[in-house]
Amino acid sequence: MRRVAGWLDASPHPLVACEIAAGYVAAARWTRTGMGLDGFAIEPLSPGAIVPTAVETNLVNNAEVRAAVGRVFSRLRARNEDVALFVPDSVIRIFVLHFDEFPRKADEAIPMLRWRLKKSVPFEAEETRISYMRQSSREPGVDVVTGLARLPIIREYESLMESAGMSPGVVMSSTLASMPLLPDERSALLARVAGTTLTTAIVRDGQLCGYRCTDLPDDAQSVTPQALLDEIYPLAAYYQDSWSEGIAEVRLAGLFDRAAEFIRPLERELKCPVGSLLTAADREGRIRSDERPLMDRGLDALIGWTLNRGA
Repeated sequence: MRRVAGWLDASPHPLVACEIAAGYVAAARWTRTGMGLDGFAIEPLSPGAIVPTAVETNLVNNAEVRAAVGRVFSRLRARNEDVALFVPDSVIRIFVLHFDEFPRKADEAIPMLRWRLKKSVPFEAEETRISYMRQSSREPGVDVVTGLARLPIIREYESLMESAGMSPGVVMSSTLASMPLLPDERSALLARVAGTTLTTAIVRDGQLCGYRCTDLPDDAQSVTPQALLDEIYPLAAYYQDSWSEGIAEVRLAGLFDRAAEFIRPLERELKCPVGSLLTAADREGRIRSDERPLMDRGLDALIGWTLNRGA
């Protein structure tokens, strides 16, 4: 999955990463060699300070969020550095598009993607920021993993980094950042809850096979296993129909101490093993001992960035 989460091979790989979520701001710094965690900081946000959406203003309480960002970077002694910025999943729309032929040059590829997606997003193509990655396809042609977001919304989050003296060198959704924690060798479905947002992604042999971001009726503390299954099942059924095989494994993130409640109901319906993303990744040796404090706080996006960086 490092190929998917890497997004663009040419992307810079800052030693500082920051995740902005609806309920907190978290940041981490790695050593110059990239082989050790130098420190991390997390600041809670009051309910409603951020309302993640792809269309409208996200920073409802700009002053509170800006202050929290300033505090986490101050605690890390980080200033005038590049930072990898992870934003809520609902901010960035992700699509897996199939093309019989796809241009190699970006100045030809991006207009094609804008045209293909102009009716699939609730904002004008001219005000979008687009990133894409080619991947092999099970059919003749090429699949293109495409992420796009409304530029004014992305600028809201980038301005938070700039207000703290940091430069956002990479911007991606939190779930994409966490994907290197998934296994490479078999089809895996990730169900990641953040606030009232559920992101479901299916990966197989390093390819993103499906991606879906939906709103849940309740947050992680109140959502029921059946409500979660109702949202997961359409993508799982799509994968089974398209690839003529079932999901080999399901991994859960964002449910914290409630994860055990969901394992048996999901295993019964999906007919495959279900477990915690971070617990399984730790068991498989994907999480270093110095990153256990990040694991204990459920900061999968920051841990995934370590693997994305190749450390």
